[in-house]
Amino acid sequence: MHAPALAVAPPPADPSVAALLAARPHLSMHAHDGLMLEGVALNAIADALGTPVWAYGAGTLRRRLAALQGALAGLAGVHYAVKANDHLAVLRVLAAGGAGADVVSGGELARALRAGIAPSRIVFSGVGKTTEEIRAALAAGIAQINVESAAELDMISALAAELGRTVLVALRVNPDVDAGTHAKITTGLAENKFGIPYDEAAALYARAAALPFLRPVGLALHIGSQIVTLAPYRAAFARAATLVRDLRAAGLVVSRLDCGGGLGIGYRDEPGASPDAFAGALRAAFGAMDVELMVEPGRWLVGPAGVLLASVLLTKADGRIAVLDAAMTELVRPAMYEAWHAVVPLSPVRATEPVAPVDLVGPVCETADTFARARMLPPLRAGDRVALLDAGAYGAVMSSTYNARPLAPIALIDGARWATVRPRQAIEELWRQESVPDFLD
Repeated sequence: MHAPALAVAPPPADPSVAALLAARPHLSMHAHDGLMLEGVALNAIADALGTPVWAYGAGTLRRRLAALQGALAGLAGVHYAVKANDHLAVLRVLAAGGAGADVVSGGELARALRAGIAPSRIVFSGVGKTTEEIRAALAAGIAQINVESAAELDMISALAAELGRTVLVALRVNPDVDAGTHAKITTGLAENKFGIPYDEAAALYARAAALPFLRPVGLALHIGSQIVTLAPYRAAFARAATLVRDLRAAGLVVSRLDCGGGLGIGYRDEPGASPDAFAGALRAAFGAMDVELMVEPGRWLVGPAGVLLASVLLTKADGRIAVLDAAMTELVRPAMYEAWHAVVPLSPVRATEPVAPVDLVGPVCETADTFARARMLPPLRAGDRVALLDAGAYGAVMSSTYNARPLAPIALIDGARWATVRPRQAIEELWRQESVPDFLD
């Protein structure tokens, strides 16, 4: 006998334009002006700057930061994960709202400082810090360095001794917890490259306490990205709480816990992670431990605040394939992670027309340059414009100039006003730093 075939659940139905907008109060469809982000018609930005073009909503950033801070009031400080979107204007908005920063490179550290984030509100994470980056962190006097290995601990100790400066460090522990997210964005499993193995953390913490010019102040953990359920957090937090108790029982001081980020958003019309529920998990695990908590959200703060605008260049196969002027060079997430981004026409007329399956692809010479397959959309024609939603995180910051495509411009919206915060890169800038040696002449 043959075993019966397992039933495969069909993919969820594509939400309608109305359902997508209902889940995103910062977006609306104006009967005349079309799709709006906050108080600005996105067509106006596309008219002025061309497409592809990014647009971010400053008011949306402020509201999401305030909502998260409200849920965490009196419980944990917010250190924005700069890797999600490192534009100076975005950092300035979040800094003005009271956010600190979590950085993972010397470049991100410099950006955070340039945007006005105080060194005392900056935490330096990252699995492969260079000596130059550690020197920069020590010179700036940041809040703490999250140490990811015994080798890095020795590097920091030697540099701190050389400079004669005591450094506050936390050990990033790998709790070996499955975040239940895409394999390429999970960071808390034993086989991942991140952090110190859980069973080795106590001994390394004791060693750190004995090293000169180092002061271990606590632990850090981060288990992944785009997490929308509490179970992985509860499991990781429970392991961290046990380790804190064990360290304190051994006479070691543990005063801080960096609980990471990873809060997910709804890319369709489903709800994202709940800040209140996340706060509840933090409170249940650490509320009675007399420890300073911090969190490192990135995507949850900036993802919904950004859109990528694109125009249809042409259609093929009787309209079943639409080629956009945006590509994986702008938004690589679908190619890299099979990520799903909602697509909404900017035209109020087109948005209400009957839908049919369409493949949305870009012009780059890679088969992976595909945004969506068989997406239920109104019929698209050359010249139509669309918005790819929830692109504020891991969008522009991961862009490239592959196929010699200049970087797209960025507009920042604040209520009913907007400004260009990055112009379209000029073609000549693609080779401005290149040279041809004399021996080739």
